[in-house]
Amino acid sequence: MFATLCAITLHGVDAIEVAVELDASNGMPSFQIGGLGDSAIKESKQRVISAIKNSGYKIPPRRITVNLAPADLKKEGTCYDLAIAIGLLIATNQIEILIKGKFLILGELSLDGKLRPVSGILPAAIMAKKQQYDGLILPKENQSEASVVEDIKIIGVNNLLEAIKFLSNEFIPNTTEIHNIIPNNENYPVDFSDIKGQEGVKRALTIAAAGGHNLICIGPPGSGKTMSARAIPSILPSLSKPEMLETSKIYSVAGLLPTNYPLIHTRPFRAPHHSISEAGLVGGGSNPMPGEVSLSHNGVLFLDELTEFNLRTLESLRQPLEDKKITISRAKRTVTFPSNTMLLAAMNPCPCGFYGSNSNSCTCTSNQIQKYLSKVSGPLLDRIDMHIEAPPVNKTDLLSNTKSETSASIKIKVENARNVQLKRFQNQSNMQIHSCYSNSDMNPRQIKQFCLLNTQNTKLMEKMFDNLNFSARSYNKVLKIARTIADLDDSKNIEQNHLLEAIQYRTLDRKYWG
Repeated sequence: MFATLCAITLHGVDAIEVAVELDASNGMPSFQIGGLGDSAIKESKQRVISAIKNSGYKIPPRRITVNLAPADLKKEGTCYDLAIAIGLLIATNQIEILIKGKFLILGELSLDGKLRPVSGILPAAIMAKKQQYDGLILPKENQSEASVVEDIKIIGVNNLLEAIKFLSNEFIPNTTEIHNIIPNNENYPVDFSDIKGQEGVKRALTIAAAGGHNLICIGPPGSGKTMSARAIPSILPSLSKPEMLETSKIYSVAGLLPTNYPLIHTRPFRAPHHSISEAGLVGGGSNPMPGEVSLSHNGVLFLDELTEFNLRTLESLRQPLEDKKITISRAKRTVTFPSNTMLLAAMNPCPCGFYGSNSNSCTCTSNQIQKYLSKVSGPLLDRIDMHIEAPPVNKTDLLSNTKSETSASIKIKVENARNVQLKRFQNQSNMQIHSCYSNSDMNPRQIKQFCLLNTQNTKLMEKMFDNLNFSARSYNKVLKIARTIADLDDSKNIEQNHLLEAIQYRTLDRKYWG
């Protein structure tokens, strides 16, 4: 007898439908699984046989053939166990499907028939809704993750027997919907009011947050670079529901969704150690998985001690920073992961860390300083919009009890500026506009349209272009930053003070790397 059930395979952050075909015919007893599966799928034979026997059923002496179609598409993981087991029982006339509807069946079986959770459930639920499935049958532990997708039935079961009883219309599981449960409060470890002094740094971070600009901060140890970076999530705009789903899909594929709440509801903040590999940063592997640049999608990627990262690893960021996505190619597949992230980087000005500080305690030679700074290449630096210095915190600011502006009040300004940008770009028919679209995403045509300069400011830019030896990319980034500063001031036009402030955020590369 023949049976066909439905499962999925993951392609990047999207789920693709897979037909689990099973045939049980007369002949030499055997159990073969085809369809370009990995070793975990081939090993599912032992898990399925043991789970069926320990659930009170049997394996008849038949020639059993399993095919995962389409057969030319590589498949990985253990999510096919449940579908194979149910298909085998149907094909051997041990159970009969009485429930009406088309269901996606996913789950890993333990040897005693219990179900273990699998990754990629959220993309599967989104695909099932798009393909008009009636529901999903999956492990109980994955039920909350799938339930964030509205208008589709989610059947969470604990073991193989419960799945069989549901399909036989003998068991009605709890299908409580939780997709509307979103935490009301957002707790951040660092508030801007906690940062002593460094008003220039806080101003630059506010501009970066308002326009989605990448930023590098250079300063001696103890100047507050890391603390300031960790405070920036507290002023970023709140995630919209589409952004939550988009970000959560990436974490679902990576198996990193939190167990307490199955939806990423705050902007990610990823701070990998400088020993991270290239594949760990941008994604990769024989089975391509998202890297840190994708896990920080719609959020912040913070690289502390930038010069300690491997040079090749850093250079791999150039393309995803520019394109807002990362494409990983293998012999038989090409996978694209989103990477619309805001890059923050921090570094010391020299090997000892005290070059240019008031202490005059730097012991590094000019050659040592140049060699240290050259670890960050010019092309990579050119893709970082804003370059700022963090001077040492003076004792007056450190001992002061005066409260500075809180993150909550700064966030209001940032959100107002983002709303201006959203309205500005919503009529751009050639762009896919989302709630996180910002000035940093503008293409050359949009820069020409929305960053108009009067005659006086045009002459100023001509002079700065020659004096600072700007590249074309640097010139465009100055205009984007100036547009963001104008948005913060609720100004329709870019004024000279906006332009002058923007220019100062592009001078550090000429000072240190020039």
